[in-house]
Amino acid sequence: MLEQPRGKPLSQGDKMESRLTRLDYCQFLLSSQVNYTLTHFAEHSRRFSHDLANRYLARERITPRLVWENVRGQVTPSASGCVVFDDTVLDKSHSSRIALVRRQYSGNAHSVIRGIGVVNCVYVNPETQQFWVIDYRIHDPEGDGKTKLHHVKEMLNNLVHHKQLAFKAVLMDSWYAAKWLMLHIESLKKLYYCPLKSNRLVNESGQRGDYHRVNSLAWSAGEELAGKQVHLRDFPKGHQLKLFRLPLSTKRTDYVVTNDPSDPNAEAVQEASGLRWKVEQFHREEKQLTGIEACQCRRARIQRNHIGCAVLVWLRLKNLACQSGKTVYQIKRGLLSEFLIQQLRSPAVKMTLA
Repeated sequence: MLEQPRGKPLSQGDKMESRLTRLDYCQFLLSSQVNYTLTHFAEHSRRFSHDLANRYLARERITPRLVWENVRGQVTPSASGCVVFDDTVLDKSHSSRIALVRRQYSGNAHSVIRGIGVVNCVYVNPETQQFWVIDYRIHDPEGDGKTKLHHVKEMLNNLVHHKQLAFKAVLMDSWYAAKWLMLHIESLKKLYYCPLKSNRLVNESGQRGDYHRVNSLAWSAGEELAGKQVHLRDFPKGHQLKLFRLPLSTKRTDYVVTNDPSDPNAEAVQEASGLRWKVEQFHREEKQLTGIEACQCRRARIQRNHIGCAVLVWLRLKNLACQSGKTVYQIKRGLLSEFLIQQLRSPAVKMTLA
């Protein structure tokens, strides 16, 4: 290998190219702090050029199956475990020709933006409060004709019939509270705790056609604690569910429906529903620490492989955090701490005063 002064990147022409692997690219995403582009990778690598990295990502095939292969040994299953389904949008607002990008609503931006939609499946152990991403799907309706709900059903079936990971309940956002999906969860003998949109029509009286918006229902003190039996419009006749009104703040109230036959109270439902926020924590950490939104390449295969590698990097950070008792942020930022210690001991650029 060509000799190079410490700290100075090799030029493209000076590099001796070798075979780039998935581990090499994931190591770059794990180590880099701000810039996750292939140009930055090439500028700071002593072995790989930009073109080599681009060719690798274009021919590699990283699938969600690899996520399960890497995380299955880390997951601590529980008979009372929950799986959480939710989607996130990888912001590509400044792109115009990147494949997989489409206009869609982003809860983070609270508006419609250009981005790549990813539907995630997160497993939560309520006893330890630990969570792991175990599956994901990229939302590409033009390419595969599937909606986000179809991706959830596909991942759920795979979890039950192939992964065979023990869990009790499914948690999801109101976006996924479709009749056919809720009934499918019931057919798998699983529970669900699902918030409803405020205009969802329910019948609490049992009288034919007596449907009202959930946010217009009157609640007695007893019903606030124990919930009320309701029938959701268009559900099979006689199909009763338990509805709870959960005030989260002065400006927000959730209406959560469940098929739990154990007659839970509002406190138990709120505790179970609260586990859904673990997926939001995952989305935040993934975007802030892995560079999952930063790939600027146009080809769909490269975008898919970059997203898959970013998920693998988050799993590695998560595993290190669990082993060390630190947070994923402390693990990632700790690389900068080591750099600062080294620079204070032996600075590459020395300070001088007049």
